[in-house]
Amino acid sequence: MSIASRLRVRVRGGVHPPGSKDFTAAKPIREIEAPSLLTIPMRQHLGAPCVPRVKKGDEVAMGMVIGDCESFVSAPIHSSVSGKVAQVAPQPHPAGGEILAVIVENDGEYRSDPSLSPPGSWEDMNGNAIREAIRAAGIVGLGGAAFPTHVKLNPPREYPIDTVILNGAECEPFLTSDYRLMLEQPDVVLEGLLIIMRVVGAARGIIAIEDNKPQALKKMAAASKDTDIEVSHLRTRYPQGAEKVLITGLLGREVPSGGLPMHVGVVVNNVGTAFAIATYFSTGMPLIKRVVTVTGSIVREPSNLMVPLGTSFAHAIEACGGFTEPPGKVLMGGPMMGLAQYTLDVPVIKGTSGILALSHKETDYAEPSEPVCIRCGRCVEACPMGLIPTYLASYAYNEKWDELRRLDIADCIECGCCNYTCPTKNPMVQLIKMGKAELARLRDRSEKGREASGSAEAKGGGGDG
Repeated sequence: MSIASRLRVRVRGGVHPPGSKDFTAAKPIREIEAPSLLTIPMRQHLGAPCVPRVKKGDEVAMGMVIGDCESFVSAPIHSSVSGKVAQVAPQPHPAGGEILAVIVENDGEYRSDPSLSPPGSWEDMNGNAIREAIRAAGIVGLGGAAFPTHVKLNPPREYPIDTVILNGAECEPFLTSDYRLMLEQPDVVLEGLLIIMRVVGAARGIIAIEDNKPQALKKMAAASKDTDIEVSHLRTRYPQGAEKVLITGLLGREVPSGGLPMHVGVVVNNVGTAFAIATYFSTGMPLIKRVVTVTGSIVREPSNLMVPLGTSFAHAIEACGGFTEPPGKVLMGGPMMGLAQYTLDVPVIKGTSGILALSHKETDYAEPSEPVCIRCGRCVEACPMGLIPTYLASYAYNEKWDELRRLDIADCIECGCCNYTCPTKNPMVQLIKMGKAELARLRDRSEKGREASGSAEAKGGGGDG
């Protein structure tokens, strides 16, 4: 299949931050040894956290289930090494706060769980069987969102899927993990896409890659030449990789406010997710490691690493030679959407696409203590979702929850374009996240109140009875 023409539909908003991918774009993926102690959190995905299935003193094998949950929107968690459970206790989490984690002492033997084996040929399996296998492997979206993949690949029957988009845009500055997978493992990535298409019954598959990755375009086009898969050449623009932006750009379909890609007949999956799916079907080993870009101006040897889940940020950074100077800030992810860390003792989890270390010179600037807006409109122009970020930030700061709902705050993808363009450094994304969290808390409290009221009525014989 030849490379498709450039993007024809103009994408709304967006920005052009420096790519800064030269630090690691030419660095092949290298596997690192697991540390002597791994901290494996029971929350590594959106949805319900897992419940530990092991206790202190238990022996574990590589690939063994150590956490699971009966909730549909969840995914099991497996041990990345063989060894003994040293502790089950709350530990610092890279997404913030403390989360219950299983701490495993690595015995250095890397014994695989004897019950593991490939699930069979996906070409001979139906969609339900493939979905069950994907869940058993603990696979979630590896682009950063970490939504359980078996759930995403199970849309209701009233929303038939005609197109699967494999997201190889990797538009976040500094990150190159997906790029290296496309260069080094194009056939495995392609097989993952074909498996996804089979699960959802889609006839059309598109691999979307930005034009700042010409070698990846060539590699994926060569891998898919004997298939009907399209390789689409996208103009580089952030946040091209956001799934709703990608769908509009490639297909001219607009996901409705509050809606999901399935509502317009599309499923979008990340390159790393496709790689993980295909790897599981060939080896039978669940998701226990992932590619992480460790990068930044003060990292001595920026690299793309295959890292066992549960490895500390400190260990991954040390595998890259450590820092050349004390960091001003360390992020999980890239500079636009990454999460700042207060300690390097947090573990690499399924959603860790990168570890970015920046100098004090790069990060020392004063943020206003409260929203400051000069009405320049740059954030509105840059917003790919057509929102008014400065209003959302102001309403969140002033706790005007009804106004936030009216302005569709839930449609914000938290891409950071508004912050990037703001001349006053208004922390809009931070405030919008706060607003979303508070609205979710209010919604949960309201639902619990209704449940309690319903229970009281039932006990009282129907209230008005």
